[in-house]
Amino acid sequence: MAEPLFPTQKSHQNLVAGCPVEKAAGIEGGSVDEVVGLQEEARMSPIPDRVQVGNSPLYKVERMLGAGGFGLVYIGRRVAGGSQGNGPNAFKVALKFEHRNSTGCRFGPPYEWQVYDHLKGCYGLPRVHYKGRQGDYFVMIMDILGPSLLDVFISIGQVMPPNMVACIAVEAISILEKLHQKGFVHGDVKPENLLLGKPGSSGEKKLFLIDFGLASMWRDSLSGQHVSLCQQPDNFRGTTRYASVHAHLGLTASRRDDLESLAYTLIFLIKGRLPWEGYQGNDKRFLVFMNKTVTSPETLCGGCPPPFAQFLEAVKKIQFVEQPTYSKLISLFGSLICPPCTLLKTIRIDAILKADHVSNRFTKNVEDCR
Repeated sequence: MAEPLFPTQKSHQNLVAGCPVEKAAGIEGGSVDEVVGLQEEARMSPIPDRVQVGNSPLYKVERMLGAGGFGLVYIGRRVAGGSQGNGPNAFKVALKFEHRNSTGCRFGPPYEWQVYDHLKGCYGLPRVHYKGRQGDYFVMIMDILGPSLLDVFISIGQVMPPNMVACIAVEAISILEKLHQKGFVHGDVKPENLLLGKPGSSGEKKLFLIDFGLASMWRDSLSGQHVSLCQQPDNFRGTTRYASVHAHLGLTASRRDDLESLAYTLIFLIKGRLPWEGYQGNDKRFLVFMNKTVTSPETLCGGCPPPFAQFLEAVKKIQFVEQPTYSKLISLFGSLICPPCTLLKTIRIDAILKADHVSNRFTKNVEDCR
């Protein structure tokens, strides 16, 4: 294959890991325009006050939890009966709405539904209990979770202790390993998509990965062979701040890209910012790409314990078809962790959920789609 072309500043379009195919028409990169479009659709077709799809219980739709390029998420409260925990009989659930006219639904139910069907029971993913269409919206009913790592980061002073981030690293690598074993890459690993469990539940301090609207398969489901390497420089998938260098180049996504995005996430949580933040205008994505390209792991991880630079160096060396050695990557953080890792247990989830910045999560999501 010829040397990868540099990314341009054209608007991003649909792209799937591997060469583009018709089945992948529902996969698109997030953008401010898409999020604003969701708001417009919600105004034209109001979110229903109550939801019941398939054989689900009847739920009252309450406050919005968040929004992104792939839908609006609300709290759903069961009208009658229900239990306090998670599961199909839970009293409180998460309701994800996607308008029938949105890009991901133009050929039927959201692409994300297919991904969750394939990944059912996968470690570190929320469970989906019901899904169906009501009026102009496709609705997915799933376990409600706790705050995102971004919420935690803001609540504890916009910086996390390295040993806490090391615990997050170990758990996140484990989740990605299980996801990759199923043949998928996530495509948008970032603090907003890594959540703790439901407050008061047995899993409240566990980590969960959400939002699979950009997920794609790194191996062919029939042959089991790795997908081919393709490039579409004008197509971008993911979030600019955390996307891998390969994503900026429009290259086919593979397992290495999730791990590189995780590395940027970990560094952000420790240092409070990444050096390519703050760019504006039409050249923003190109400038971020160039900054990522010229900034060495040692410089990027300056002030962080050595394992974080070692992790970034290791994942940047992974080849397109190469299987990451997840156990080796996890072992890098051993010096920062006294097993079992209990630092996440010190996070006060209830206090975080009451904080002002959590209620303003929608605005933050819009900004981070840029």
